[in-house]
Amino acid sequence: QVQLVESGGGLVQPGGSLRLSCAASGNIFSIPAMGWYRQAPEEERELVAAISFIGVTNYASSVKGRFTISRDNTKNTVYLQMNALRPEDTAVYYCQADVTSVLRRTTRYWGQGTQVTVSS
Repeated sequence: QVQLVESGGGLVQPGGSLRLSCAASGNIFSIPAMGWYRQAPEEERELVAAISFIGVTNYASSVKGRFTISRDNTKNTVYLQMNALRPEDTAVYYCQADVTSVLRRTTRYWGQGTQVTVSS
């Protein structure tokens, strides 16, 4: 089994910044891909940003130039630096990791979610 533990959410004013972290632990051989999704009330979960093991990134158009995803493979941790936050960024943010176990089986795991609220 694998656990994903998120941290860093909270309340911030428009234009402010937050940094989310997500650490994976458990039966891990490698993590080919990690990412962040978000879900606002009454909306579907959407991809915010993703990063491969070697650092190739992908962003939603709505966050390009404002958010930066990164990872530390030595710590099995992924980060999301969010700058110039807008009220429409308000959502629950979920960490996602595609984990390959020591038996070479790959499974997608999700974090518990962390609330990000952008409001004055």
